Amino acid sequence: MDYLHQPVLLKEAIEFLDPKSGGVYVDATLGGGGHFSEILKRIGADGKAIGIDRDEDAVKNARDKFSAFPNAVIIHDNFKNIKRIIHNLGFQGVDGVIFDLGVSSYQLEEKSRGFSYMQDAPLDMRMDKSQKLTARDVVNNLEKKELARIIKEYGEERWADKIAEFICERRKIKPIERTGELVDIIKAAIPARARRQGPHPAKRTFQALRIFVNDELEILSQSLKDAVELLKPGGRICVITFHSLEDRIVKHTFKELSRGCICPKGSPICTCNREKELKILTPKPILPSRDEVEANPRARSAKLRAGEKLSSK
Repeated sequence: MDYLHQPVLLKEAIEFLDPKSGGVYVDATLGGGGHFSEILKRIGADGKAIGIDRDEDAVKNARDKFSAFPNAVIIHDNFKNIKRIIHNLGFQGVDGVIFDLGVSSYQLEEKSRGFSYMQDAPLDMRMDKSQKLTARDVVNNLEKKELARIIKEYGEERWADKIAEFICERRKIKPIERTGELVDIIKAAIPARARRQGPHPAKRTFQALRIFVNDELEILSQSLKDAVELLKPGGRICVITFHSLEDRIVKHTFKELSRGCICPKGSPICTCNREKELKILTPKPILPSRDEVEANPRARSAKLRAGEKLSSK
């Protein structure tokens, strides 16, 4: 299938990123190229747009889609390596970086990828298909305690212990190979009254497995700090999240980067020499409009946070 993805908060994100003619901008989560395309429109022939994605399908699609733009650079890599990527391209600093986190529409809808609890498919969930660890490995090999921890911590699932117990019992009979099998196990583990309320009963567990398989949260805070370090004074960073775990990390990282002196109160002089790096442009996250949510229900949980790099003294 074609790599299609409807970008969320597109207008708002581009307004905050504010791409300027001749600037250098990074889309750290290229996906279907929606934000990347808007950046290219604004930077002109003298600008440079750098797109990064760990999904080989996204990279192949983008290289075809943007082949007519000599100022577009598409990189197959993980955004955790953003500093190395930018320096290897010969840039010491950039004018803006955007992160659109989470799973793309294409990844959810492409059956073979195994991200969706709505389609029966092999248990995979890898964003980078060259990596070895899959969701199948996780559900069949981890100990019950660790499996429950992952589901509870990354999925915020109240029935994590029960789901882990049911998974471990089922895999004694035979390995769990497909998403449909896992969905049935999750439904059996959660009491009927709980299944009737809230989102699909498998949503939180699938989210947890995807996050763990792709190491999504562990790399996020440092990657944001690296991106801010790369920004030139006045450069912008925009981050779109889709669940509270991501948003919490972004919020706390921005807050940390926006703090100055951290010496104890009452200290006569500053000895930490810490300077504010970031001005927060969104004291509260920007949410999608009602019209956008109606047009694209996947936008309903999206939040946008943005910041501006401060000049060093």
